[in-house]
Amino acid sequence: MTSDTGTSEGAEPEDGTEPDARFTFANERTFLAWNRTALALVVAGLAIAQLLPPFPGVPFGRHLLAVPLVCLGAVVSVAGYLEWRRDQRALRLGEPLPPSPLPRILAVSISGIAVAATMVMLLSAALR
Repeated sequence: MTSDTGTSEGAEPEDGTEPDARFTFANERTFLAWNRTALALVVAGLAIAQLLPPFPGVPFGRHLLAVPLVCLGAVVSVAGYLEWRRDQRALRLGEPLPPSPLPRILAVSISGIAVAATMVMLLSAALR
């Protein structure tokens, strides 16, 4: 199937015309920011697993908090790349940039991890 620009729907980022370099660089900076976020999530998860003292009465507490952070970091890294590629394609084809699901994914996930952290701390305090 072709769009009104004459390119196929599955066009590669190399298809279309070269966008203004400023837009390409901005897209790349956004990609790098998502990867810094992903790296920070992985490091935070590893730090919790390795450096945080165990929660008294909740031996699985550190892993309950660390594993989702590391997994979220992996998801954000891959999603950031896919978003960069999708946005670069839209720039080349002169299309509007699609909305990003990443802020919602991060907000919901980090809120869930914060609730889990609160529950682990309260449970640990209650079991002391």
